[in-house]
Parts: sequence; structure tokens; C-alpha cells
Amino acid sequence: MNSSQSRWRRGFAVVVAWIRSAPVTYSWLVVLLATTIVQHNVSADRLDQILGKRSTNIDNLLHDPLRAFFGSLFWLDGAYWVPYFIGFTIFLATAERWIGSRRYVVVGLTGHVLATLISQGLVGAAIAHGDADSSLTYATDVGVSYFMASVIAVLAYYLPRPWRWVYIVGAMGFFYLPLVLEPVTFTAVGHASALTIGFAFYPMTRGRPMLDVDRILRSARQWLRSATPTVRHRNS
Repeated sequence: MNSSQSRWRRGFAVVVAWIRSAPVTYSWLVVLLATTIVQHNVSADRLDQILGKRSTNIDNLLHDPLRAFFGSLFWLDGAYWVPYFIGFTIFLATAERWIGSRRYVVVGLTGHVLATLISQGLVGAAIAHGDADSSLTYATDVGVSYFMASVIAVLAYYLPRPWRWVYIVGAMGFFYLPLVLEPVTFTAVGHASALTIGFAFYPMTRGRPMLDVDRILRSARQWLRSATPTVRHRNS
């Protein structure tokens, strides 16, 4: 076996080990891939029916809350699966590996459920006061973003200071600024709520090992030095 084949085998083994260490995340991604394929292969009317029955809107939450809460998690609100694969790998798989599958599911589901109740509660209040159209009672609202926002928040505690504060500021800017800079939507409220809920899970992370950022930076510098060709100057 030559060195190239050996590197490929080692790389493949690393990928397999990573996937096995985050079984919930990657099993979920497989289901999302299947439902995304369905989304691309059914008519628009049929897709509206499928998503409508699984949306976390007021009507479904009142009449079939379990299907709304859990069914919505297996359909994407975007047209493409690959960006979610990247986001799941960077944030969700890392969190699952760090705090374990059970804690990971608790954090994500808590954020998903509570953020949905908060955002849809505000929608209901707005409709009752005549500030929003009653059609929002049946709005299509599926996706994994509230779950992701909560997990992204709790992942802040994986980082040591001062990197933690940089990460928190970035996450808050991404999820909170839309409430200030854009017209407020129930989705933006849900994202901000889910992030806040995730931050509240700090006690669950106590005693968990933190990421060794300094070691990663040292390794990166060593790799850059080894990858940079040495320039030799000839004497004239």
C-alpha cells in the first residue's frame, strides 16, 4: 500500500469515527436528506399539504401539538440540504460529541419547543389585537433552526475565555440584530428566544472538558510553517 492510499484510509477512518460519535445528528441528517428529496419531487400543492400538517403554527399547536413539534423537525425550510449538513457538522455534531447525545437532545428540544411557544404566542396576541392577519394561524413553519440556535448557544461554553466571549458576541449579533434592524417577524423572535434558552443551559456543561484552542493554534502554525516552501537565496 502506497502512502497516498494510507492517507486516504486514515482520513476515511477519521470521518467514520466522527460520524459514529454523533449518532443523533447524522441519523437526523439522513432523514432530512430523504424528506428534502421528497420536497423536490412532489407538486407544489402536495408539498403545501405535507408541510402544512407538520407546521408549528397556532392551528396545529392547538389541535395536534405533538405532530407539530416533532414533525416540523424533519423538514427543511430551505431548498437545499448541503448547507444544513455543513451547519450540523460544525455545530450540532460538535455539541453532541461534547455533552453527549441525551444532553444535546434536551437542549435542542427545549429550545425548539419553548421558542415555538413564545413566537406563536406573540402571533396569537398580535392577531387578537388586530395587529396581524388571521391567516398567520395557518402559516407554514417547519425547520430545525430553533433547535440549532439553542445548541449553538450552549456550545459557547465549550470555548475557554476570551474565545467564548467572541463567540457569544457573534452569535448574539447573528440572532438578535434582526429584531433591531429588520421588521420583527415571529421567526426572528423564535431564533432570539432559542438562543437565549440555549445560553441558560450553562449548568449542564459544568465539568465538561473545554476545547484546547491554544493547542489547535499551535498545530495550525506548525502546519503553515511546514507547508510554506523555503526560499533559498544564491550568492551573486
